[in-house]
Amino acid sequence: MSPTAPVSQEYRASALAIWSALVAVYLIWGSTYLAIRFTVETLPPFLSAAARFIVSGAFLYVWRRVAGDSKPAPMQWRNAAIVGIFLLVGGNGGVVWASQFIPSSLTALLVATVPLWMVAMDLAQPGKEKPGLSATLGILVGFTGVALLIHTAAGDAGIFNPLGAVTVLFASFSWAMGSLYSRSAKLPESQLLGTAMEMLAGGIALLVIATSFGEWNRLDLSAVSDRSALALIYLTGVGSSAFVAYAWLLRVAPTPLVSTYAYVNPLVAVLLGYFLAQEAVTAGTLLAAGMIVGSVVLVSAPKR
Repeated sequence: MSPTAPVSQEYRASALAIWSALVAVYLIWGSTYLAIRFTVETLPPFLSAAARFIVSGAFLYVWRRVAGDSKPAPMQWRNAAIVGIFLLVGGNGGVVWASQFIPSSLTALLVATVPLWMVAMDLAQPGKEKPGLSATLGILVGFTGVALLIHTAAGDAGIFNPLGAVTVLFASFSWAMGSLYSRSAKLPESQLLGTAMEMLAGGIALLVIATSFGEWNRLDLSAVSDRSALALIYLTGVGSSAFVAYAWLLRVAPTPLVSTYAYVNPLVAVLLGYFLAQEAVTAGTLLAAGMIVGSVVLVSAPKR
């Protein structure tokens, strides 16, 4: 289908718009794992995540309301809060907390289980289209590549914190739940306004968690490194734009295609970890990376 051709029921936007948003999610989100690791070096995890989403969400919300978007109804706030808690508290919050204990590349690799959760949940819903052979094979190849990457990275680095790993797997499950719920939830027609509401709800929930964990007492601004401060600024500005693109994709593109970001992000994360944080990249890592890229092609090919 050409970028200007009419879209099908399953594709509610042009191919050019969908793939532009996917590339942004692929590259920007791939870089956020290392940025999160740098942030939590000298900043409390939940407090920094709360600040990131409250600032971004407030800016986006005010902008859309001034631009003429209608005031959200209470039911829309409720649904946005549910999505925000699944995505930003259970999902991103778990990743941020675990980044204190495991390398950014391993975090990104574990998050690659999100498509498996999403497809499994999709299959459990009656009336959903079953994935074809290519998509199924792509998921299996991608999972195998992720497993190889985890094995290689953990073996070479000699670091694999079980608690951190389990937390990231839980975060992946929570992210998949929120992603699928958002596809049918009644949210504002303005996708940007809905995303802002999700950010605000998730950010406030993270702030409550940070307060209950006593993170305000651990915050020492004089001890915050330049690297942590710059990483938080990057996450707040550039990183949040990828979340906006992802929220839009969930409404206009099929689940298997949107979920391919979880196969590409680890590649970006591993490369950035290697060049900027001296995290190991071996022949086994490169082999697994090729398998993951191949899985992206297999998963998306049946749909486009």
